[in-house]
This record gives sequence, structure tokens and C-alpha cells, in this order.
Amino acid sequence: MLVIKTVKKMREEIARIRKNGLNLGFVPTMGALHEGHLSLIRKSVSENSITVASVFVNPIQFGKNEDLSKYPRPFDADKRKLEKNGCSLLFLPSPNEMYKERLTTIHVEDLTEKLCGLKRPGHFDGVTTVVAKLFNIISPDRAYFGEKDFQQYKVLNKMNEDLNFGIKIVPCPIIREIDGLAMSSRNIYLNKKERKNAPLVYDKLKAGAASLKKGINPALVIKKIMAEISTIEGCKTDYVEILDDSNLRKISKNTKKIRIFSAVFFGNTRLIDNIGVKIK
Repeated sequence: MLVIKTVKKMREEIARIRKNGLNLGFVPTMGALHEGHLSLIRKSVSENSITVASVFVNPIQFGKNEDLSKYPRPFDADKRKLEKNGCSLLFLPSPNEMYKERLTTIHVEDLTEKLCGLKRPGHFDGVTTVVAKLFNIISPDRAYFGEKDFQQYKVLNKMNEDLNFGIKIVPCPIIREIDGLAMSSRNIYLNKKERKNAPLVYDKLKAGAASLKKGINPALVIKKIMAEISTIEGCKTDYVEILDDSNLRKISKNTKKIRIFSAVFFGNTRLIDNIGVKIK
């Protein structure tokens, strides 16, 4: 696996790959790789000649009181995992290489104005800006995103469409631990008791999904889920929402699939999750 740290060298390598007629799959990450990330790498490897990954802890998507300085950075372990799973090329830029004196921000309206967008002001502007830069540098044929960050996937899919990148955005299923906890780089922050209790949130979401399939009013389902989450020791609800899966708007008579979204805190650790429900 080739490791490249500058935009100039990355573009030169991409040009060489394109000259040879090879197609590219891309998996952007912030590192601290787990099985969820690696499932995206394997999916890309199965569908493309060359798989490119990026590892970049993006400073502009963190808020003032968030965990940028503490975010795990096991770069050597990440490189071994990527190589083992078939990644051909790793882009490993520094913050200065990516931004220098940045005056441009990319904003996607509507989709960013709810859920985590409300709770983390500016977060999605940071995500869209860095991913747009990565798309421009790497110019992949396909880019792979996990559905655990479902709102992020929808935002980036819309950005790709609106800015005519022409990249196929591939959503990939949530990868969970045996006990149901969605895999996340932030799970390492949980203490023993929090780690034991965290999967219970997913249990409440599954129960909510079952209620929706029975035709119970979504507002009542939200109320029930929040009440049940409140009984989990050490857990504090940030939000629970039920929205149209296709556009993250309120459910309408035309909605065919809905999605339950949750964000909770265990101590200072914020965990998000979601589950899709077909209703027609």
C-alpha cells in the first residue's frame, strides 16, 4: 500500500492510475479504524480496480467543546488494517496541507438543519468542505459511507448531486458488535459499565420500529423510546426523531420508509444510531 501525504503527489498518482484505465473507489475516514470502516474498504475492493482511503482528523468539523485533541490517532495500526483489507493507496495529509488559509466553506441547506446539525452547529459544514476537497483531489468513481452516520450520508449525497461531482455514493449497512452496539471510534471512551449499558439503546430503537410497523403513531413511539432510554443507567438522551428516510423531513402520506434516529450521552461520550422501517 502506497502512503501519500501531499495533494500534489496524490494528484500525480491519481493521474497515473487513470492513464492506466483503472477505476477508483474511495473511503474517507478520520482513522481509529474498526470493522465498520473495514467493511467499506472490502466493499470498495470488490467493486473497483483501486481502493483509496484517507485518514484525516478534520479539525473544522469539531465544535469548541468537542474531542478534537483527544480523538484517537492510532495511525500505524490503521495503516496495517487498511493494507490487510486490500487498500491500495492511503492519503494521509496534515491539517496545514489540507487548509492553509481557508476562506471557503460548503453548506448544504435543509438536510443539515436537524438532528446532529441542530446539536452540533457547523459540524456538517466542516464535513462537506473536507469531503468536497477530497473528492476534488482523488476524483473517485465511487465513494463509500456507512449508514451509522445516516444524516452525513444524505448530506454528502446531496452535495455530490448539487455540485455535479458525478461520483456514485454507495451507502453501506451499519456494522454492530455482537450485543448490538453500533461500531464507532468513540466506543473506546466508554467505561465498563457504560459499555455494558450502551447496547440497550439499540434495543429500544428496535422496539420502536416494531411499534411503527403495527401502525402506532410516530409521536407516541418517540415518547415511549425516550421514556425507556431514560431508564438506562448512565444514559442521557440528546434526541430521538422519526423522519422520512428519503429526505429527512417529516413523515407524509407519500412516505414509504421511515427511520428512527437517536443520539445519547454516556458521560461525555455521544453515541448516535438509527434504524430504518418500511411502512408500505
